[in-house]
Amino acid sequence: MKVLIFGSGGREHALVRAIKRSPRVTEVVCAPGNGGIAQDARVVPADLKDPDSMVRVAEFERPDLTVIGPELPLSLGVVDALRGRGLRVFGPTREAAMLETSKGFAKRFMQRNSIPTAAYAICSSAQEAGQAVELFHPPVVVKADGLAAGKGVVLCPTRHTAVEAAQGMLSGSLLGAPEKQVVIEECLVGEEISLLCLTDGKHVVPLVPARDHKRVGEGDTGPNTGGMGACSYDGLLEPAMQQWIVHHIAEPTIRGMAEEDTPFTGVLYCGLMMTARGPQVLEFNVRFGDPETQAILARLESDLVDLLDAAVDQRMDGIEPRWSSGASVCVVASSGGYPGAFRTGFRIGGLGAAARVPGVQIFHAGSAPDGAQLATAGGRVLGVTAAASTLDEALARAYQALAEIHFEGIYYRRDIGQRAATRRNA
Repeated sequence: MKVLIFGSGGREHALVRAIKRSPRVTEVVCAPGNGGIAQDARVVPADLKDPDSMVRVAEFERPDLTVIGPELPLSLGVVDALRGRGLRVFGPTREAAMLETSKGFAKRFMQRNSIPTAAYAICSSAQEAGQAVELFHPPVVVKADGLAAGKGVVLCPTRHTAVEAAQGMLSGSLLGAPEKQVVIEECLVGEEISLLCLTDGKHVVPLVPARDHKRVGEGDTGPNTGGMGACSYDGLLEPAMQQWIVHHIAEPTIRGMAEEDTPFTGVLYCGLMMTARGPQVLEFNVRFGDPETQAILARLESDLVDLLDAAVDQRMDGIEPRWSSGASVCVVASSGGYPGAFRTGFRIGGLGAAARVPGVQIFHAGSAPDGAQLATAGGRVLGVTAAASTLDEALARAYQALAEIHFEGIYYRRDIGQRAATRRNA
C-alpha cells in the first residue's frame, strides 16, 4: 500500500511512524510535512488551506489510502473532494466536521440528542453576550464558534471579563479574525480526559484514553495553547466508565449524525470533563488530537493501517485494538513566547542523544531544514514522547531526553503528568 498523509505537525509525524510500521505499507508520503517528517517519509508540497492543491497532490500520487491530519482541510471539504474523485479517504465530510468547526452546531446537536454537556448560550452580538452572562455564575467560559487552533477558549473569572472576551472574539481583536457567534458556557469542575474513538459511521471503537495539558504555564496557568503535553496510562479511565462514555456519548453522537443524514466516519475526539454529575462533553474534535495522538500511538500494538482501513470500508464491528500495558507521555518543546509572539530559525541540537534514551521517540511539530541540520519553524517545535511500564518511568525518560535537546528560547512544561503520578503514588 501507498499511504498519503496531509499535515505538517507532530500528530502527522506520529501517524507517519505508526503507518510506516505496517507490513502492508510500501511507501508513506506526507504533504507538506516538515523537516523531521522528511526523515521518515517522502514529503511533497501542498497548501492545507486550498483543497484544490491537496486534490492535485492526491491525484498525482494516487495513494491506496489518504489520511487527513488537521481540522482546517476537513472544514474546507477536502474529504468530499477526494471521495468525489474515487479516492479512499480517512476523515469526515465537511458537514460532519461541523461537530468541531462550529461550537454552536455541536451544542445544539448535543441538546437534540441528550448528550451530557455544560449549560450554554449562543450569542451573535456583544449585547446578547452581556445579557447571557447574567444567567451564569462566575467563572464563565467563552468559546469562539469556529476553529481557533486550540486558543479559542477563555476562562473568565467575572461576568465583566466574559463580556470583554466575547466582544474581543466578535470584533476580531482577540483571535485576529471576527467570529460570527460565540458560545457562553457554565464552567465545569473536574478532571479532563480525552477519549478518541474510531468509527465507520455505525460502530465505535475507543482508543486508550489520554489527558491533555492545554495551558502554557505549569500548574495549568496562563493562556490556552494547542497542547503542551499529554499522558496515557493504565487506570486513567476505569473500564466501566469508558464503556459508559462510549454508550452514552460516542455512540449516540454517531447515531445522531447518521439520523440527521450526516454520517460521520473517521476519528471522533470526545473532550470530557469528569464532573460530580458524571462525564460532560467539553468539545468534540473530528480528527486525531495533538499531542494526544503521540502518546496514544506510542501504546498501540495493532496495525494502525488495518484500523483505518476498517473505518473507511465500514467494517469496524467487533474490532478490538491491542495496546501495551503501562504508560506513555508526550512533552511539547515550544518556542519561547508561544502561544503569543515567538521567533523561529534557531538550530536544534541534541536530537541524536535524546532519541537514544530508551523508549523515547521524537516527533517534529515545527522544524525545517537548515543546511545539514534542523531549525525551529513553529510555536510547538517537538513532541518528546516516551513509553514505559509505569507513568513515573515514562516521565523520567521524556524529561531525560528533553535535557539533551537545546535551541534558543526552548520552553516546556516540567509538570506534564505530575499530578496523576503524585496521585497514583499516594
